[in-house]
Amino acid sequence: MSKRGRRGAQGPGPERAREVARQKLAEQRAAQRRRTAAIVAAVVAAVLLVSAGVGIAIYNTQTKSPAHTAIPKGATAAGIVVGKPDAKVTVDVYLDFLCPVCKQFEDATGPTLARYVAAGTVKIDYHPVAFLDRLSAGTRYSTRAAAAAGCAADAGVFPKYLQLLYAHQPREGSPGLTAAELVALGRQAGATSSSFADCVEQKRYQDWVAGVTDLASKAGVNATPTVLVNGTRLPAPTTAAVTAAVEAAAKK
Repeated sequence: MSKRGRRGAQGPGPERAREVARQKLAEQRAAQRRRTAAIVAAVVAAVLLVSAGVGIAIYNTQTKSPAHTAIPKGATAAGIVVGKPDAKVTVDVYLDFLCPVCKQFEDATGPTLARYVAAGTVKIDYHPVAFLDRLSAGTRYSTRAAAAAGCAADAGVFPKYLQLLYAHQPREGSPGLTAAELVALGRQAGATSSSFADCVEQKRYQDWVAGVTDLASKAGVNATPTVLVNGTRLPAPTTAAVTAAVEAAAKK
């Protein structure tokens, strides 16, 4: 066999082997650089995403904060106040305009509370929440009705409008009253100006309703109706229980 044949059988020479090793090392280093660059890019992207999320959260907080949310006349960030500010007894009523039990409470106890308000004994803080938005076929009726109640407060007809909303309460699972129907109820209550209709149709107070609902949840309210007399929650908000609690609080 020739010398060339023997070298071929023994494989490449030392120079060739070193060259192959250098190429492999270079390829490994290049691959490592690519992996490092990919990791850095991923980290930068994650940081930017988090930063963007924080920015959006801050923006939403700023634009949805009570200081930047329209609040109805005679109302606060937590609800609508009815009665003399210096009344000795405060009754908090958490209600949802789609809640059937809230309607029962209003039908049974509303007249009693109205008499206490007229006598100057009681101030009522109505907190219209939107717990039951999910039960109105996607129209968010609880929010729409509560926002319309805010418009009624602007027009000075909230107590009557509240009664009408319950008198015409839609059933759970239905789309609820339309904007036009909510406006018509306002007219019945005495809100005849175009500004009331505009307020309802534009859902001017829907952000306020969201805030009222959030504050109610933070206060531990998770069902409607929930009634408190001078800060004490009534286990069962019946007319008898409300009357007894109000009378006791008025004597203190």
